[in-house]
Amino acid sequence: QVQLVESGGGLVQAGGSLSVSCAASGRTFRNYVMGWFRQVPGKEREFVAAINWSGGSTYYADLVKGRFTISRDTGKNTVYLQMNSLKPDDTAVYYCAAGSTVLVRNPAAYDLWGQGTQVTVSS
Repeated sequence: QVQLVESGGGLVQAGGSLSVSCAASGRTFRNYVMGWFRQVPGKEREFVAAINWSGGSTYYADLVKGRFTISRDTGKNTVYLQMNSLKPDDTAVYYCAAGSTVLVRNPAAYDLWGQGTQVTVSS
């Protein structure tokens, strides 16, 4: 099966930018969507962004629209999340996930998850 590995997290000041990556090993199925979610202690995992692997359609949470951009590199089997104008409330563990459902905003609809990468935004 496909395995997902996140990287690129770190510490950044408010207003700064950071890009996180998710590399997929094995086959990437053409009908899958790839999503980014984030989670902080004591809160539920929340949707950030998603992209259709074959068609390229994108979806964003209202809280990140205009600041974050999701993209993919089919040659590298990698999905990216470019995060600009970061806020302290963006601090979380960021997870990538793969699924074949149209319910792209629901974490329960995804089949495969990476290990997560920590993003910390200081004030």
